[in-house]
Amino acid sequence: MTGRRRTRSTFLLSSTRPGRAIALSLGATALCASLTAGCGVVPGATGGSGDDAVKVMTWAPQDTDATNKPGMPAMALAYAKWINANGGINGRNLEVLTCNDHNDSVGAAKCARRAADENVVAVVGSYSQFGDSYLAPLEGAGIPYIGGYGVTNDEFTGSMSYPVNGGQPALLAGLGKALAATCGNVALVRPDSIAGDELPAMLDSGLKAGGHADAGDQLAEEDATEYGGQAQQALEYATRDLARKGCVVPALGDRTDTFMDSFRRSRADFAEVRTATVIGSVDQTVINATGGASGPYEGAYITGWYPPASDARWDLMKKVINEEAFGDNRIDPADAGVQTTWIAYTVLKAVLDRIGGGEVSSDTVRHTLDDGLRVSTGGLTPTLHWPYESKLAAVGFSRLVNADVTLQVVRDGKLVAARKGIGGSNGIADMTETLVNADVQ
Repeated sequence: MTGRRRTRSTFLLSSTRPGRAIALSLGATALCASLTAGCGVVPGATGGSGDDAVKVMTWAPQDTDATNKPGMPAMALAYAKWINANGGINGRNLEVLTCNDHNDSVGAAKCARRAADENVVAVVGSYSQFGDSYLAPLEGAGIPYIGGYGVTNDEFTGSMSYPVNGGQPALLAGLGKALAATCGNVALVRPDSIAGDELPAMLDSGLKAGGHADAGDQLAEEDATEYGGQAQQALEYATRDLARKGCVVPALGDRTDTFMDSFRRSRADFAEVRTATVIGSVDQTVINATGGASGPYEGAYITGWYPPASDARWDLMKKVINEEAFGDNRIDPADAGVQTTWIAYTVLKAVLDRIGGGEVSSDTVRHTLDDGLRVSTGGLTPTLHWPYESKLAAVGFSRLVNADVTLQVVRDGKLVAARKGIGGSNGIADMTETLVNADVQ
């Protein structure tokens, strides 16, 4: 492949990065004070909430040229409305503040500084690519970060981060393991960004576990409007081995469908290849928009963290959406961000239930999480708990406690559970041992 691999390592991030210092300095002097500055204060209860309300924040990028996750703060607001309509938690209302990080480091630092300024007890169910900008302000204020999307490895190293899924590392390791037995050359197309730099080693760990060579690493601009050159190069690499069908793995977030438009035009000139990717880059909406059963994703493997949206274990979440956010098209129950926010708030509720009538603060929330709390999510994840260091501490993921991956496949235009490939009869696999062997240097 022609993509250059950056020399810096982002797996074991240092707190002395110049980018972090700049972001923190700007964040300290340019706090979000209004919606126009990127942040909002939105009570979860109709008519507002009292002084005893539990105040939290959820943030995500919105209205940007790259990845957008408006459904996550919208899901947080719907959850708060549902909780408050049913008496709150131990008599306390839940108040949700929202913030738009605008997909940049300064915006992420602003959101974190706002959370500290507003004395929130936790940041819950959020998405940002700039962990090195927001985690330090949160840690300085003692605010736990519960259920981040898992887009960067910072979320799996920060002492006050409590992830609910295995992030991109688990997804790509699982995808690599699924593809190893069936693919010839594998071409990875990923963002030329800090977050993108973290992806090749994870995919390669899964390929290696299946006895396969590393993937070709193809860089692409995250906010490009077309990917003709990258599609051509990926196809050239994937079809070099005439004896085995190659695989192309686009992992470009919201820009994956843009890549597939270019890919569709280029693929006719090459031997047949299989496509595969991870949830977050593709969902049912994208599959529908690209042609369904006749589109480029038919037959594709897609790894996710949770059961498919059709699974009955999501029924309560769907009920809440219907009751509290009917008609809000930002909230798609099949979106992995919305699902992650739901699970993160499930964790928050378990924490508040444990605290009971005691003081609720960032300190008591954090201490409750650290004191052996075990949280059931109704089978959407394994029982969650956060020891001081997880089994993956040796490879830099000390906070990664749930490496489960579900394997799904596009069949007749529908994203359904695959029943074989990486996880036996139920399509679920624990990627812990695979990630232990990842080359993160």
